[in-house]
Amino acid sequence: MTAELTLYTNPMSRGRIARWMLEEVGAEYDTVSLDYAGSMKAPEFLALNPMGKVPAIVHRGQVVTETAAICAYLADAFPDAGLSPAADERAPYYRWLFFAAGPVEQAITNRSMGVSTEGKERMSGYGSYEMAVDVLERAVSTHPYVAGERFTAADVYVGSHLMWGMQFGTLPKRDAFAEYWGRLATREAHVRASALDDAAMPVAAE
Repeated sequence: MTAELTLYTNPMSRGRIARWMLEEVGAEYDTVSLDYAGSMKAPEFLALNPMGKVPAIVHRGQVVTETAAICAYLADAFPDAGLSPAADERAPYYRWLFFAAGPVEQAITNRSMGVSTEGKERMSGYGSYEMAVDVLERAVSTHPYVAGERFTAADVYVGSHLMWGMQFGTLPKRDAFAEYWGRLATREAHVRASALDDAAMPVAAE
């Protein structure tokens, strides 16, 4: 390995989001692919991320985990890419980046596990699945991008959630979601990142 930045990932994970972000900022990076049952739980990786999950990055000796944090960190670490928020974009940038990482992620996970918040909405950080989805729809339809008129790191994270959610049925295929994702899907960095991860997918046994 020669780069100052290393991505620890698996092509069937949220590591795809981190790779997209790396391609957006144009950073040179090494890739370490880990498998779920083995190397992701090995002592060497657990020393970096005790949760034993990917993605994780190491940049100049500093470890960053949690995908939303990786996106925000890389935007700040590589300012020439222009993906961190301007002063008037900071509020919606952080609001919707962490709304997707918190309430939306929790709502989708709980719904997938059959956990209902009915009658307990005030105890839940997201109220209800339907509420979280409705708010997310407003977030991506108010402006072309979640922080305003231009693409930022927050769109990498929010857009990835919408793409996967619509693909796997954990989010509804609403027109606003499809239109928003359509503005992101053809970005050159996303196309490159997807090709790299698709090439790293395990080959199915014949």
